[in-house]
This record gives sequence, C-alpha cells and structure tokens, in this order.
Amino acid sequence: MSRAFSKIAARWRADAKFRAEYDRHEPVFAAAFALASARNRAGLTQAELAAKLGTSQSQIARVESGRHLPSLRMVERYARALGCEIRIELVPLRRRKAA
Repeated sequence: MSRAFSKIAARWRADAKFRAEYDRHEPVFAAAFALASARNRAGLTQAELAAKLGTSQSQIARVESGRHLPSLRMVERYARALGCEIRIELVPLRRRKAA
C-alpha cells in the first residue's frame, strides 16, 4: 500500500459516516475476498473460472470486486468448480466499550 493511500485510508477510517458505511458493506467485501482467494489458490484466471461456470469473465470480476453480492447458488457453483466446500459461520458481534 502506498504512503499516500495509507494516509487517505486512515482519514477515511477516522470518519464515522465512512466507517458505518464500510461496516455495512463489510460482509460483501469479505465474501468477494474469499471467492477471489479460492480462485487464486486453485490457479485459475477469472476467464478460466468463467468458462467452467458458463458465465462471463466480467461477471466473475463483478463478484470478486464486491460490486455484486453473489447468490448462495453462485457461491455453490464457485465451490464446486474450485474443488472447495462452503462453510458459513455466524459469530457474536463485538461490543464496543462505552468511553
């Protein structure tokens, strides 16, 4: 990460409105990262995975960028194509201590 971006990101994280919006979208970003990571571990390009799934490379890019929340069915297809299993975990929210 470049220094300039690090400074900007630090300012964004300090902004309560930004942080709230980021937190609201965090599950989508986490899903996108997990899918892209699994594809990379399998050694496939987006185009190769798209061919296996019968979809377009641009659709894979949208899913992996976090711009599009995939359906559970799409995640299942991803998993099968990559030789993975799906695990869903619900964890308690971390409560912030009052200052």
